[in-house]
Amino acid sequence: MEKRFNIAEVLVELLDSSEEETDAILPMTSARWMKEERDATLHSSDGSMEEERDATLHSSDGCMEEESDATLHSSDGWMEEERYLEGEAEPEEELFDQASETEDNTEFDPDYHSTDGEDEEEEDPPEVDAAYQSKNGNILWTSTTPSERQGRIPTHRVIKMTPGPTKLACSNAKDIISTFELFFPNNIKKILIEMSNLEGKRVFGKAWKSLDWTDIQAYFGLLILAGVYRSHHEALSSLWGSVSGRAIFRATMSMQTFSIMSRIFCFYRRVAGSGRKKDDKLAPVRDVWEKWVQRLPLLYNPGPSVTVDECLVPFRGRCPFKQYMPSKPSKYGIKIWAACDASSSYAWNMQIYTGKAADRKPEKNQGMRVVLDMTSGLQGHTITCDNFFTSYALGEELLQRKMTMIGTVRSNKPELPPALLSVKNRARFSSKFAFTETHALVSYCPRKNKNVLLMSTLHRDAAISSQDHKKPQIILDYNKTKGGVDTLDQLVGTYTCRRKTNGWPMVIFFNMLDVSACNSFVLWTEMDPTWNKQKCFKRRLFLEELGEALVTPFMIRRQGIPRTPASQNMIKEAQAFSQVNEASPGKALYHKVMEARACSVKVKKNSPSPVSTPSKRKRCQVCESKLSKKTNMTCNKCNMYICKSHAVITTYCYPCNKRKKV
Repeated sequence: MEKRFNIAEVLVELLDSSEEETDAILPMTSARWMKEERDATLHSSDGSMEEERDATLHSSDGCMEEESDATLHSSDGWMEEERYLEGEAEPEEELFDQASETEDNTEFDPDYHSTDGEDEEEEDPPEVDAAYQSKNGNILWTSTTPSERQGRIPTHRVIKMTPGPTKLACSNAKDIISTFELFFPNNIKKILIEMSNLEGKRVFGKAWKSLDWTDIQAYFGLLILAGVYRSHHEALSSLWGSVSGRAIFRATMSMQTFSIMSRIFCFYRRVAGSGRKKDDKLAPVRDVWEKWVQRLPLLYNPGPSVTVDECLVPFRGRCPFKQYMPSKPSKYGIKIWAACDASSSYAWNMQIYTGKAADRKPEKNQGMRVVLDMTSGLQGHTITCDNFFTSYALGEELLQRKMTMIGTVRSNKPELPPALLSVKNRARFSSKFAFTETHALVSYCPRKNKNVLLMSTLHRDAAISSQDHKKPQIILDYNKTKGGVDTLDQLVGTYTCRRKTNGWPMVIFFNMLDVSACNSFVLWTEMDPTWNKQKCFKRRLFLEELGEALVTPFMIRRQGIPRTPASQNMIKEAQAFSQVNEASPGKALYHKVMEARACSVKVKKNSPSPVSTPSKRKRCQVCESKLSKKTNMTCNKCNMYICKSHAVITTYCYPCNKRKKV
């Protein structure tokens, strides 16, 4: 209070003086009293400073009112000086105390308007357009790429495994039959032999003769050959017929023996109360299936892209987990989740879907769970899946496991923004993109009022093809890698060994044989790229040679001789060749045909004379299908039908011909 009275006295003295003296004294006086008041304010305690501030600004006693009245009745110039002295001294000091180094280097602008409060508000993240906010409000998408907004871009994933056959496969695969048997190791062979003999004893009693692996191997070979000839639905009487049948079926075993093998072949105990879990729907095939599935990733390493999808094994009989899928050709069957290499369609992992749990509650996030189970053990790969599996959470989880994802998305997903769902007034072949720090989303219109949604954690830009369709790069990469499982399903269905049966366990085992044959073909062709390189139907030739190699050991030790001459000659040839070279199990018919074709080019054709004259004409078995000719000549040794161009014709005179017959 004393200071304020001193200030009032000084102001009265200044009023009495002239204006010139005032101009000289005012700055000195103002500066002197500003300094005294500032020092008093800074060096005082907290309590005294608050009291003085309250007294200075908000005092209500009479002295302050008198001072205010005196000030108000003064001239305008002195009112400005008074306000400058009393009201703005402390805020100016605080402004200088809080100034930053950047502000010190900034030039003064007389028109500058302080926006301290506005600057603090601008530090908050900008509001995102409602059209690019997800429907559930949890994800904020943007139309700018991560590179434009300097977002985090995931690093390139490196595959730690070398794509292709593993060292285990390369060291044990010597020929086609050994490549196939890699998928049936000794522990599986032991189960098949033991359970089949147990079932044979249960059905036939003491009359049953124990089987070994050669018997089961021959049974597998005939199943594969029936699939190669597209005869898996054909009746056994037709396959073993003397006219319409194949000689190799009769040469291997009789039709009765094959029927008995089909009756007793088993890989689980069919006796009731065998100790299986009642709540386990896969109990009959659990042991063999798990051992077989564990074998798949040990023999082959997938490439950069892996496809996860579902396949359906056709079956219309009784099964506790049979599925109805109208989009599949067979409609009804057993659903199997599969993870395949996108380029070679090698089945790397498989899982049978057994339906709902025992409590009948539907499984939540089933698609995400399936993909994570199927890709367990992979790192650095790109997973391609359809709209049943793709989700934002799946992409985040795969990134944590160092994998990326590409897949189509259903339009009802809550993580999608409304901006990409609308197709109204969209031009044909137009694309809209949305990005987060980890995901990319694209909406492509292939035709009017129709769009396709894809989500990717691999792509980080809005690249579009320069062709007429103007497809985004995400769609082009998805189309290249989406067909791994579908191709496997198609290959298996073309030459399937599946026979008609009422038991669903045998349906699963037939599918195991088909997938094993397809996987062994992938291994063999990658280990030996020159094998039938110029042929376009290599898989059919592989399966035919595999089936013949599987039945040859059983054919060699067979004691009973079939009635037809062609089957007799096949058995004699196999047994004779095994005696010459015991290291080789037998010579395949395919090699015999190819050898005959090669020799026919080198041998000089002489004047024609019949080798033998059977009553019926058939097409030459050595000629290619497009150039085959009908002939009545057969080979004197194996009774194979051959035309003139593939027959070695030798001219004899009658005396020499008689001596040759004697």
